[in-house]
Amino acid sequence: MTVSARLAELGIELPAVAAPVAAYVPAVSHSGLVYTSGQLPFTDGALPATGKVGAAVSAEDAKEYARTCALNALAAAADVAGGVDRIAGVLRLGGFVASAPEFSGQPGVINGASEVLGEIFGDSGRHARAAVGVAVLPLDSPVEVDVVFILV
Repeated sequence: MTVSARLAELGIELPAVAAPVAAYVPAVSHSGLVYTSGQLPFTDGALPATGKVGAAVSAEDAKEYARTCALNALAAAADVAGGVDRIAGVLRLGGFVASAPEFSGQPGVINGASEVLGEIFGDSGRHARAAVGVAVLPLDSPVEVDVVFILV
């Protein structure tokens, strides 16, 4: 099954590629891989929430935002790869969670990104990963995700 067919089956429509907020490009391709820049959970050009997870933002909401970040990353990768069907799988995912000092549930939050990529790519969506807590993210976003995708 193609990736585009799997997305349709799951009822997932990829968003437009998010515009960079600084001096970088959303994704680059090199040697059979696509590296995405950090993707925030932009929806229609805006962040759905700001603040620290474990304080202003719940872990449950942050997990959904991490899912959105992953879909934004896939959209950026597909844009430079020549289409989503040129993406064969996921190599690595990095997740960053702007965390209140006492919050230690970063892995659960970043599962939102890992799980949606697993749904889309199946076994090819299994990946190495880091999930870390940070003091603050760009634009006061609660989460940020970057992904290394494998090309066909």
